[in-house]
Amino acid sequence: MSSLTKIRVGGVPEHFNLPWHLALENGLFEKEGIEVEWTVFKGGTGQMTRALRENEIDVCILLTEGIIADIVNGNPAKLIGKYLNTPLIWGVYTGIHNSVTHYGEIYDKQYAISRFGSGSHLMPIVDANSKKIKLKHSQFEVIKNLDGALESLATNATDAFYWEKYTTKPYVDSGLLKHLGDYVTPWPCFMMAATNSVLERAHESIERLKKVIYFTTKQFMTSPTAIKEVSERYHQKIEDVEAWFHATEWSTNDDISDKLLENVLHTLKVAEIIEHKPALSSFRA
Repeated sequence: MSSLTKIRVGGVPEHFNLPWHLALENGLFEKEGIEVEWTVFKGGTGQMTRALRENEIDVCILLTEGIIADIVNGNPAKLIGKYLNTPLIWGVYTGIHNSVTHYGEIYDKQYAISRFGSGSHLMPIVDANSKKIKLKHSQFEVIKNLDGALESLATNATDAFYWEKYTTKPYVDSGLLKHLGDYVTPWPCFMMAATNSVLERAHESIERLKKVIYFTTKQFMTSPTAIKEVSERYHQKIEDVEAWFHATEWSTNDDISDKLLENVLHTLKVAEIIEHKPALSSFRA
């Protein structure tokens, strides 16, 4: 093991990242001379951007809008490739005993967010802005993760919460959350990002790491057992996984188009999440 290059990789504990776990379990990274140390980030993108900033992690798989906004705001990291080609479907939720019953009622309410700068923070702003509504900083309450949101919504301390639809559906089915509607991101939802420091010291290893994960995503998308495996590992209904799987396309190459970056930067600037749009070259390794 001492001859392997260690790369610290982080991601959320969700079904999107199963290809990483399959590659780990099958020893594919080791065959390329890489020891991947996987860390789960229950706090999502906001927690991961902080970990990248503080050099606690080398590579993360995180929300497109979150990492782009944080690079604009000084995160010493670069995008190294798309992870998903398809958008994220955000479910919009409230507590089961909350008086809110319709999606359109949430824009003057209190929002539960995992962290400032997280997807659960940025998406409500982008969503509201698309409807010519400006949310206030005071409307956001940090709850750290999904467990914190369930507690906050149950007591009506907050009124609205955005989280990945299929991860939260079991809580709707069991009567813990009320589903108000969905919001679909206007771009591919997950990127891979690496710190400048790991790109400087282990650039070839990062390229081999990408080779492994893109091989695995390609295999996963054609696997006849993928749906069953996701259902069993993540304790979700087969019919829900089937719907999610056939609406999701993983990337098999690292191409990130200028248009994609421009779209995200424009939306973040219009929503006043970022103040300026830097050169596109500042995002690429």
